[in-house]
Amino acid sequence: MSRRPSNLGVTVGKLTPCPSSPNCVCSQAEDASKKMAPISFEGNSASAMERLKRAVTSIPRTEIVIATEDYLHVESTSRIFRFVDDVEFYIDSENHLIHFRSASRVGYSDLGVNRKLMERIRQMFVDS
Repeated sequence: MSRRPSNLGVTVGKLTPCPSSPNCVCSQAEDASKKMAPISFEGNSASAMERLKRAVTSIPRTEIVIATEDYLHVESTSRIFRFVDDVEFYIDSENHLIHFRSASRVGYSDLGVNRKLMERIRQMFVDS
């Protein structure tokens, strides 16, 4: 079992940058191959956080590790090989955006798994 990274979280409104390996996506990434658009929301950040929690907890083998009013850290475990991905969300209430980062703990390539997971969460959030 791989250890939970110690460098996660938000610093001055920014999530930890993705590593050079192609197993991470982030709405704040500089590298176009890792970048995805943040999730926009209407209303207040508290209701956005509740919708986000409902979306992520509806995904099998996904559990919330840390939840504050503007930050969420989730671990998503793959079904067969039990690989863990660390998924983080930061709610920028001023701009009505949810920034995110999803990264594999081990390995080099994730074959697009993190991007697909974030697309799935985005759709579930939008549909809720």
